[in-house]
Amino acid sequence: MKTKKVFIGSIIIAGVIVILTGVFGYLLDEIILLEDRGASWYYWKLPKKELVPRFTAWFLYFSHQLFIWYGIIKLKKCKKDKSIWNKRLLIGNLVFILLHFIQTHLWYDGLAQDVPVMSSQGSVIGMLVIILIMENNRRGLFLNKKINGFNNIKKFILEYHGFYIAWAITYTFWFHPMVRTSGHLFGFFYIFLLFIQSSFAYTKIHTNKKWIFLLEVLVLFHGTAVAVGQQNNMWPMFAFGFGFLAVFTQIYSIKLRKHIYYIIQSLYILAALIVFGIGFAEKNISDIHQITWIPIIEYLLVFIIILIGEGLFKFIKYRK
Repeated sequence: MKTKKVFIGSIIIAGVIVILTGVFGYLLDEIILLEDRGASWYYWKLPKKELVPRFTAWFLYFSHQLFIWYGIIKLKKCKKDKSIWNKRLLIGNLVFILLHFIQTHLWYDGLAQDVPVMSSQGSVIGMLVIILIMENNRRGLFLNKKINGFNNIKKFILEYHGFYIAWAITYTFWFHPMVRTSGHLFGFFYIFLLFIQSSFAYTKIHTNKKWIFLLEVLVLFHGTAVAVGQQNNMWPMFAFGFGFLAVFTQIYSIKLRKHIYYIIQSLYILAALIVFGIGFAEKNISDIHQITWIPIIEYLLVFIIILIGEGLFKFIKYRK
């Protein structure tokens, strides 16, 4: 019960920080930025590279990253009361989130000034793919069908996934300044929930199926919100792309009657046909293949990681 109260309190605090980010975000509106140059361009960075903003962003990022990795190591080694380090991770993440808020309002720039936007997006995609692999034994990869074998790489990912996910969310968090666009605010709330998930490692909350399902599905709403904000009419690809993963893979995390799965999947197909069929958002039925882009990439990466990982394990065993 105590752990549950701390968990709920953490979510409330995350929401409050997002609200404060939105409320005080107007103070950043006067900063002059360069014009948007397309999909590979990150708009929210200063026109020129300046030493102090870049130094503070990178210094605080590395400090945060090392802290959370150290916390994970201590949790792994702790044999008795792991809750001590759960609390320390929660408090430490909160401190670094507040530091990022202050850093944004003083110097604005995040890591985006020095690294490509795809590095941030790619890190999150990698996280989602790793979760697909970890959850394979419980719900399968597609329509509740499991990938059998490849036990070496699966066991390795289950044991050490925390380090990669901690990097992905921390790096993505510091990549962006804490500005008040709808996409940023939703994204920060999502990242805060992932920080909470990481902080509750080795607790029942960390492995709760419904909670994990929620964390996976939230990327659907975040990706769609960002696409809508960019006004490039690509939001159906994100909505139905991540939606495909939600209704054909991730939903099997939750125990439902078979006909409920079928109803949800049928409604998804019907919605896709309607949106693309009536020319909504400047789309037509010939564009419906776009809904497969995201799931194909993620499923393909699952097999690539599994095959390469298993191959490396066999190579190492052979060399020995």
